[in-house]
Amino acid sequence: MGWLIDTSLWIAVERGALGAADIHAITRQEPVYLSPVNVAEIRFGLDLLRPGLQKQRATAMFRRLRRKSQLRITVETGETFGILCAKLKKAGRDPYVRVNDLWLAAQAIQRDFRLLTSNARDFADIQGLQMVVLNAR
Repeated sequence: MGWLIDTSLWIAVERGALGAADIHAITRQEPVYLSPVNVAEIRFGLDLLRPGLQKQRATAMFRRLRRKSQLRITVETGETFGILCAKLKKAGRDPYVRVNDLWLAAQAIQRDFRLLTSNARDFADIQGLQMVVLNAR
């Protein structure tokens, strides 16, 4: 078993709102992975920052984050993603407003991993997802 961590928690740790020990208390000795989705979301935010101290800190965080073990998005991930989107669409919900969350969920479901998030609402209606919620301060 392994863990995927939602981007909001990676950011909360870097900002000091959560400690790495808070994450470790839940994940224990199980492997924790970074998703290309996390990289994309953090890079997006980084590129919107103006030059200065905050951008320097964010850039350093981004470099540290890229050293984490990464999961690949595979053909099977794409298939799982498509199934999730279709289920949401059939249930009357628009899957495209949450595309990044659905990619994270697809990776977790495909690999039978748990997803650790502080945003339970973003993932609550995704069937088959093993989600654990950690409230960021």
